[in-house]
Amino acid sequence: MYYCLSTLPHFATIRPKPTSLSPHRALPIRAMRAVVQRVASASVEVEGRTVSAIGPGLLVLVGLHESDTVSDAEYICRKVLNMRLFTNESSGRGWDQNVMQRNYEVLLVSQFTLYGTLKGNKPDFHVAMAPDKAKPFYASLVESFRKSYKPDAIKDGVFGAMMKLQCNSTHHPLRTQMVSLKNRDLVGLALIQCILGNTVEFKCGI
Repeated sequence: MYYCLSTLPHFATIRPKPTSLSPHRALPIRAMRAVVQRVASASVEVEGRTVSAIGPGLLVLVGLHESDTVSDAEYICRKVLNMRLFTNESSGRGWDQNVMQRNYEVLLVSQFTLYGTLKGNKPDFHVAMAPDKAKPFYASLVESFRKSYKPDAIKDGVFGAMMKLQCNSTHHPLRTQMVSLKNRDLVGLALIQCILGNTVEFKCGI
């Protein structure tokens, strides 16, 4: 069991190639974050009751930044649904099909700790979107996924609840992290990591 916590500072920067217009200018990363994991199955429990469950597909943890807008939600929705993370069983080609082409499901979970920073030894989440604003914003993100795919293939947890999340990884575990950058001159970050183990379980808040 572990708690999902990102220690990447909210003021982390990307340094683009210097130009005559903006030499050595550092641009801050302030955007929606999503951690996407390919799973054989995943489920969410609240107070001992399973509230959502999927079979093969994607588990997506979503961290909302206080400055996120509709464009960030649209970017994450589009990228998650179109990421080619699955093998084409007909041709045998890897990294060839997305979740929609495989007719798989998506489980979305709001996870404010993705915007956690460490101040000394204590986590701080002040740059995460405030709950009163995040709840309707997250609901609109879920709706965007449902409109872009099949409504019954998109599941989510319970916003604001203490959720117990369990996922069973595929035979080739994969986790991808992405952010929707505010500065459209930069390329969105995507970090692919192979993770060990088949079952992951943790608790998360909003």
